[in-house]
Amino acid sequence: MVTGGRSWHHVLVVIEQAELADVLVLTPQPFRDERGVFTRTFDADELDAHLGVPGVAAGFVQDFQSRSVQGVVRGLHGRSRRSEAKLVRCARGCVYDVLVDIRPDSPTFGAHEAFLLDDNDFRHLYIPPGFLHGFQAVSDVADVCFRTDRPHDPREGLAVAYDDPQLGIAWPAPVTVVSADDRAAGSWSDLLAALAVTAPRPVAGQES
Repeated sequence: MVTGGRSWHHVLVVIEQAELADVLVLTPQPFRDERGVFTRTFDADELDAHLGVPGVAAGFVQDFQSRSVQGVVRGLHGRSRRSEAKLVRCARGCVYDVLVDIRPDSPTFGAHEAFLLDDNDFRHLYIPPGFLHGFQAVSDVADVCFRTDRPHDPREGLAVAYDDPQLGIAWPAPVTVVSADDRAAGSWSDLLAALAVTAPRPVAGQES
């Protein structure tokens, strides 16, 4: 057995607040050398310490991964009833990742924010319950991994059209493929009616 060498404990995860309330951007600090790169993509203790709530990270119960080709859009997806928290990262390639705040009591309700997630910077998102999520693959191939704190239940799914004019999301590349379900998704106005709330026109999106 080979021992010694550089300790991997130098790897840290920088946690920052996004423009959207309660969304966190987690950016690992990778170690790079002639072999390639090594990074810690997630640290439960650091996330719990930042949130000030012990046990949050341990509550994540399912992992998912999708693979998309360039131009594909997936979303915008959310959950009804009890929503779910997510950890989202791009393990291969690059995606333009979009969140929309659908929490009526949130200071950023109706706003959306976009993030570039890729396999170079390794940054990923902590998304609390109460958001729509979608992304577009901007590299030839993109693998997106996400972890949830609740088991998936398709009966609780809700969706808003990726091209809803009220949201006005500026996808960075021509949209190539969208699933039939996503093409049939409702509008932002439909979602407001389902939430039984009245809101002004969504706030212009932010890019991070």
